[in-house]
Amino acid sequence: MLYLFVRLRYFREVAVPNYALNDHYESFIRKQLESGRYNNASEVVRAGLRMLEDFEAEREKWLREEIPARLTELRQDPAKGIPAETVFSRLEVRHRAKQARVK
Repeated sequence: MLYLFVRLRYFREVAVPNYALNDHYESFIRKQLESGRYNNASEVVRAGLRMLEDFEAEREKWLREEIPARLTELRQDPAKGIPAETVFSRLEVRHRAKQARVK
């Protein structure tokens, strides 16, 4: 099992608990190291955390900017909206299709 050691700097170095990764992620990190793109597991994890940070920032921006803009748009022109019955019907069709694939 791969263990990561993380230290944060505030006023002094603070030890953070070790993190254990399951076999799937351990294997993924090994593949990244074997590719030669990264020098060590910490670099792989930092790259993943940077991607997660970027994703979360974009998601927050979308929630803060896009959602209110679309709501304003719908209030100005309700015809642009989709009736709730249609939305739920589409969701039900998708759900049943997924269930059929699982069986």
